[in-house]
Amino acid sequence: MSLRRILKSWVERYFSDEEALILLLVLIAGFAAVIWFGRMLAPFFTALVIAFLLQGVVSALTRRGIPHLLSVIVVFLGFVGVLLALAFILLPLIWDQLIGLVQETPRMFASGQNWLDELQSRYPNLITPDQMQNWIGVASREISQLGQRALTLSLASLGNLLSLIIYLVLVPILVFFMLKDREALVGFTLSLLPQKRALMARIWREMDDQIANYIRGKFIEIIIVGTVSFITFSFFKLPYTALLAVLVGFSVLVPYIGAAVVTLPVAAVAGFQFGLSESFVYVLVAYGVIQALDGNVLAPVLFSETNNIHPVSVIVAVLFFGGIWGFWGVFFAIPLATLLKALVHAWPRGMKGRDERHHALASEESMEESL
Repeated sequence: MSLRRILKSWVERYFSDEEALILLLVLIAGFAAVIWFGRMLAPFFTALVIAFLLQGVVSALTRRGIPHLLSVIVVFLGFVGVLLALAFILLPLIWDQLIGLVQETPRMFASGQNWLDELQSRYPNLITPDQMQNWIGVASREISQLGQRALTLSLASLGNLLSLIIYLVLVPILVFFMLKDREALVGFTLSLLPQKRALMARIWREMDDQIANYIRGKFIEIIIVGTVSFITFSFFKLPYTALLAVLVGFSVLVPYIGAAVVTLPVAAVAGFQFGLSESFVYVLVAYGVIQALDGNVLAPVLFSETNNIHPVSVIVAVLFFGGIWGFWGVFFAIPLATLLKALVHAWPRGMKGRDERHHALASEESMEESL
């Protein structure tokens, strides 16, 4: 069979349905808009994520008989209060601890070098002087690069401050109107789509609750893991507690990889504070228990309603979408992987799939008429 006939057969199987072609064009246009205009529309996408988080609370208040506008106002005021608390309490504390950690880095490096010297003297056959010099050279280069990045960050602080002000002004305004005029905005978006969109509607119904539950679940997971880590690190009197707790909390955004990466700063700070003592071991054991409980207890409870995706697919999705869109790609890696999974299962398979779908729709219509 020639290549032309193979391609023709493949196209006829997967794209013989008109709605499948329309869905493909919509997906291509959506991904292209995010890739090309993602940085420009970042406040909009941020507000969209936050609106997803808050819509569940608005719906819960509305179901209890509270008017929609009043529910939106109450939820929005709570969101603004949390945002102000983060901006004026938590962020300055984290920034001060980050500056202190950068200033302490040379001392931590000297302490680590002394530890390596002691380890090499105890186990000369395990660690050679050449290996130790290579490790010291790599660490020195990393510290110098860290200093350069800190200097660059300080020089660009004015632009970052301006961006932060824009976010603090635009994002709350967008969130308020997204919550207040949700029905109108959804109706306008649907009016831009073709009238024949049964396949898109079915995929959207499958994905709507899953994406919303995932975003809310991740938000709750970050809060719980970060709070427990803060209490644990405070109990051991570990320095830079707030900074480390925030890092551990946000590490849940990247399954498997995040926990492994954040282990390095936790171990470094604990080693610098306690040395190779029992307290150092206790901190690492406590951190391991937190990660184990998160992965085996908390995450299954929060995401029990989402589709199960194989760990290999999760890691590939994190690497791929994170490489394309950075932080937001990592954040939405699992929802996007779930979307692709739903597309694969719902995509029409040629004329047979289309006929079966039409027959199912006709059966549903006849059942509704009989009822």
